[in-house]
Amino acid sequence: MSTRLSQLFVRTLREDPSDAEVTSHRLLVRAGYIRRQAPGVFAWLPLGLRVKAKIEAVIRDEMTAAGAQEVHFPALLPREPYEATGRWTEYGEGMFRLKDRKDADYLLAPTHEEAFTLLVKDLYSSYKDLPLTLFQIQDKYRDEARPRAGLLRGREFTMKDAYSFDANDAGLEASYQLQRDAYERIFTRLGLEYVIVQADAGAMGGSRSEEFLHPTEVGEDTFVRTAGGYAANVEAFTTVVPEPIPLEGLAEAVALEPADTPTIATLVDQVNESHPRADGRPWTAADTLKNVVVALTHLDGTREVVVVGLPGDRDVDMKRLEVAFAPAEVEAAGDADFARHPVLVKGYIGPQVLGSESDSGIRYVVDPRVVEGSAWVTGANAPRHHVSGLVSGRDFVADAVIEAAQVREGDPAPDGSGPIETARGMEIGHVFQLGRKYAEALGLKVLDENGKQVTVTMGSYGIGVTRILAVIAEANNDEKGLVWPENVAPFDVHVVATGKDPVVFEVAEALTAELEAHRLDVLYDDRPKVSPGVKFGDAELLGVPQIVVVGRSAGEGVVELWDRRTGERTPVPVAEAVAALSAPRAS
Repeated sequence: MSTRLSQLFVRTLREDPSDAEVTSHRLLVRAGYIRRQAPGVFAWLPLGLRVKAKIEAVIRDEMTAAGAQEVHFPALLPREPYEATGRWTEYGEGMFRLKDRKDADYLLAPTHEEAFTLLVKDLYSSYKDLPLTLFQIQDKYRDEARPRAGLLRGREFTMKDAYSFDANDAGLEASYQLQRDAYERIFTRLGLEYVIVQADAGAMGGSRSEEFLHPTEVGEDTFVRTAGGYAANVEAFTTVVPEPIPLEGLAEAVALEPADTPTIATLVDQVNESHPRADGRPWTAADTLKNVVVALTHLDGTREVVVVGLPGDRDVDMKRLEVAFAPAEVEAAGDADFARHPVLVKGYIGPQVLGSESDSGIRYVVDPRVVEGSAWVTGANAPRHHVSGLVSGRDFVADAVIEAAQVREGDPAPDGSGPIETARGMEIGHVFQLGRKYAEALGLKVLDENGKQVTVTMGSYGIGVTRILAVIAEANNDEKGLVWPENVAPFDVHVVATGKDPVVFEVAEALTAELEAHRLDVLYDDRPKVSPGVKFGDAELLGVPQIVVVGRSAGEGVVELWDRRTGERTPVPVAEAVAALSAPRAS
C-alpha cells in the first residue's frame, strides 16, 4: 500500500516557527515531522516517527549484535528505589515528581538504573547468570529549566539505555568495550561524525566515563583535543600542575600604594607603575590572584558562600564549577550574600582572611596553578588596598584544589600529547563504568564460584535517540529544506506527479507500484490540483533523497530523476527508472 501525500497527515509551513533557535528545529516543524505541545515537549507526526523508527532499528541491530537483550520499563516509577540510591534528592528540581490518589510519591524517570538493578536482583542470584546486558528504548523526563533548540534539549525525549551486569571488574571491562564498540558502529552507520572524549560521570556516579560528541557549532558542550590523540570534555579536563616552589628564602609580602583598582586590568596597570618587578618583565594578569565569590545551594536547602581563587587571566567556567561542587547548585553570590559576610570587600578580596579554619569560616578553594610557594598580587580585604608577593602555603592556605577555570586553546594536555584546541560538540552518546554504586544501594548480589556473595558491578550506556534525529537533521540540510541520508529517510523514493494531463498520473501510479514491487518505500505526491512549484517546494522541504518527477515528458516515456543531495536532475526512460533507483548508492 503506497503512501499518498494527498492522504498523509502532514501540513508543511512556509514560515519558520517563532520559537525555533536552530536549523533542525525550524525544518522539522516546517516539514511536518514534529509539533510543539509545550516548552521542550513535542508531538511526533507520521514522517517524524518513520525517521525515528529507522534510527531505532540501527540501534537495536547493533545492541543485539553486541549481546544485549531488549526490555521495556514504565516511565512512571515509585519513589522508594530512588530514595535508596539518594537520587530522589540529588536530582533536585530536575526531576518530575507527582503523587497518586493515596498520596504515594512517584516520578517520571529521568534514567532507569534503579529499575534495571532491581529487575536483575529479582531474577538472578548466581555468577553463572552473568554477564548480562539489557537495554530499552524509552522516553525520559527531565524538568529542564530552559528547554531549547527543539529536540536537542527537551523535557521529554527518547533514549536507548543499556546496563551491563558482571560478577567482577574484568567482566565489566569486557562488557564496557563491547558497548563502546557497538556505539562506534551505530554512529558510523548513521553517518554521524563523532569524537570520543573523557567525561565527568556527574550524578550517574562510577569511575570511567566517556562521551561521544558530534562536532557542531550548535553544540552545548565544549571539548578539547590534541594532534596527539587526547580528547576530553572541558568538565573532565585536568590542568597540568606547576611544580611547587620551596618556601625558604621567599620575599615577604608588600602592601601596595592605595589606589582605585577594582578590576584586574586596572590592578595590573597600577602595580606596573608603582611597584615594578625586580626581574624587569612587566606584571600581567597571570601574576594576580582573582577571588570569585559563589553561592552554593545544598540538597538540604542551606546556602553556603565559597570563594574560588584562580589566576587573574582566567575566568571561572560555571560548568566545571558545577561538577566540582555537585550535587549542590552553584550561582554567583548576590548582594545579600556579601551583606552576610562583610569581610568580603568587593574588588579587593584577598585569601588572608579566608578558609574554613579562619575567623570568617568561609571555604576557600583554589585553581591547581595556585601551588605552594607561588607568589601573587591580590586583594588586602580593604577598599583600594592590594598586596604583592602573597605566598600560597605561607601567607594563606586553601581548603581544597578544584578544577574551575576556563580551559583555553594552547593549554597543555595532561597526557603530554601537546597543546589543546577547543571545539563545540553535541553529546550523542555516553558510556559509564558505574561499578557497584547502584548494586550496593539496592542489594544486588550473586553467589560466586566459591559460594560467597559478591556485589554485582554495572555499566551504563546511553544514546539520545531523538537528539540524534535532530543532529542528523542539523547536519543534512540546505537553504530549501531537509536532505536526509538514505538509511534514515522516511521514504526511499518520492514520486512527484506534476501537471494536469491524466497520462502523468497514470505513469506515476504505475511507476509507484513497480517501485514498491521492488521493495522500495514510496511517497507519492498524487495531489491533483496543486501547482508544480508547491510540489517541488514540498519535496525539497521533506528531504527524501531520491525524487522522481513525472511531468510533461511522461507521455513520451521519460521521467526525471532528481538527486536531492547533489541537486542533479537526469532524464531517464520510465523503463530504466526502477533499476536506477534500486541501485546501491553511496550515503
